Amino acid sequence: MIRCFIRKYAAFRWRKIARMHRTAVPDQYRALLRNVKVGCRTQFGKDHGFDKIHTYEDYKERVPLQNYETIKHYIDQIITRGASDVLWKGRPLYIAKTSGSASGSKYIPITKASIGHHIVAAQDAILCYLHNTRKYDLITKRKNIFLQGCPILDLRKGIYFGRLSGISAHHIPKMFRKNNLPSWEVNCISDWEEKVRAIVNETHGLDIGMMAGIPSWLQMYFNYLREKTKKPIGDIYPHLSLLIVGGTAYTPYRPIFEKLIGRPIDVIQVYTASEAFIAIQDTTDIEAGMRLLTRTGTFYEFIPLEEIDHKNPSRVALDGVELHREYVVIVTTNAGLWAYDLGDTIRFVSLNPYRVVVSGRTAHFLSAFGEHVIVKEVEDAITKASVKNDALIREFSVAPQVNPKPSEGEKPYHEWFIEFEKKPADMASFSSELDRSLTDQNIYYKDLRDGNIIQAPKVRLMRAGSFESYMRSVGKLGEQFKIPRLSNDREMADSLSEYSEF
Repeated sequence: MIRCFIRKYAAFRWRKIARMHRTAVPDQYRALLRNVKVGCRTQFGKDHGFDKIHTYEDYKERVPLQNYETIKHYIDQIITRGASDVLWKGRPLYIAKTSGSASGSKYIPITKASIGHHIVAAQDAILCYLHNTRKYDLITKRKNIFLQGCPILDLRKGIYFGRLSGISAHHIPKMFRKNNLPSWEVNCISDWEEKVRAIVNETHGLDIGMMAGIPSWLQMYFNYLREKTKKPIGDIYPHLSLLIVGGTAYTPYRPIFEKLIGRPIDVIQVYTASEAFIAIQDTTDIEAGMRLLTRTGTFYEFIPLEEIDHKNPSRVALDGVELHREYVVIVTTNAGLWAYDLGDTIRFVSLNPYRVVVSGRTAHFLSAFGEHVIVKEVEDAITKASVKNDALIREFSVAPQVNPKPSEGEKPYHEWFIEFEKKPADMASFSSELDRSLTDQNIYYKDLRDGNIIQAPKVRLMRAGSFESYMRSVGKLGEQFKIPRLSNDREMADSLSEYSEF
């Protein structure tokens, strides 16, 4: 009975998503005008003349690009006084506290309308997979582990505060709730290491079919489980067939996960943020990109990455994007964010339907010498180097070394901090492949290398558990914190150096 319902419902949702591209552009413009109509009665709307906005061109003229700092005074009214009708009608149901990797802690409003789309989108990612694979036992028979933040929320001024994943725990659809792990008690443990070990103890020996979380969280769980059992994860969980990942790219983790599990496994990616749920992988092909969700009440704009520092950068809606061009994502949401810069960069890999891959963060880039290297490029480089040299990567980060040994005439270089699960037999070959891959991908990097402005990259070997120790030392282990792949200065690099093997 339940299996039949899930089969029919999964097919229904898949068909609905498959048809979404037919009306994607008009749906987007309707979402913008609906949001503006609601926003007319808010303080932000009155400040920006929403009553005079009738077209997208009107919107661009009246609403400049926003970031957290430009809307902070509106947010402060909500969180300190419980003010209503500030960014959206009434007060938000929730305030999601983010990790603030770029600009300190941020408080993002979530409304009744927006939380519904968060939950439906997450559900649809699973339903599309079930429809494509017919593996309905994942829901009807197996247990499933969702690594997420603490669901205990703090009530202030009539608004609940917490992490997005903890907020979402209160809205898990009934069909997934029965077999969902960890238990409420374990999920409420605030210390991340203690929590992951408690989840290992609670779930070890159960029939697990699916796991979800940020790749680094899943890796920590797998490492603790392997430490406890001394067995491959695939032997412990023979029916584990799906990982749902988000927060960062999965590709660099694929080899180490396959080693930990002992076999290949299906993976689907989701692109979500506290501000909006943006895209889901609706096929079983992880290389095909994620389908942009165009009916969630979020209106998207895109700025060419090369213009992000311009005083008046180009802003285009969905019908103005081009294939394989790097864009910064701007959102207008039904939670009261207006022309808001997410700080993410994406690339369209298909326009029919609209599919994207996340290529990085505008705050995480490497351009100390004018090379403009982005996260996607270093992830591709380390993946190729690992495959070619039979290496396995646990974690890595890259930073510039601007003044290595100036007295000896040494040229600057990129320093790669890498924690290996399996080291390459030939480190020189590994480093050369990093250099070759970046040269092939990035013309600015190639010019710097050809001009002998910078020398070949250098790899600093990190001790086992180095990145986990570093994140613990700065109070960012677990929850929503992710290891920055790129830094444009030496602050993180100098701290990581303390954990190196030499």
